[in-house]
Amino acid sequence: MNDEILKKVEKKTKVKKQTIMELAQKLSNGNMKDEATINEVIDTLAQATGKKVAPETKEKIIKTIKEDKVPNNVDKMF
Repeated sequence: MNDEILKKVEKKTKVKKQTIMELAQKLSNGNMKDEATINEVIDTLAQATGKKVAPETKEKIIKTIKEDKVPNNVDKMF
């Protein structure tokens, strides 16, 4: 991920670049289809942003990731 995108994400989400990089590393080392890994990442992001994630929302996120429905152009989201 290039530095410009990381800066945009950090500015918009208030999540530090280091946290983003740690999560990216965890995901690249883990199995993106593993529900426990995805769940841990969601919890880490929720804690880092100070936001609560409803169980229904968490399930939708996990399902989206497991079914490969995540957009390829993440930079367009920010």
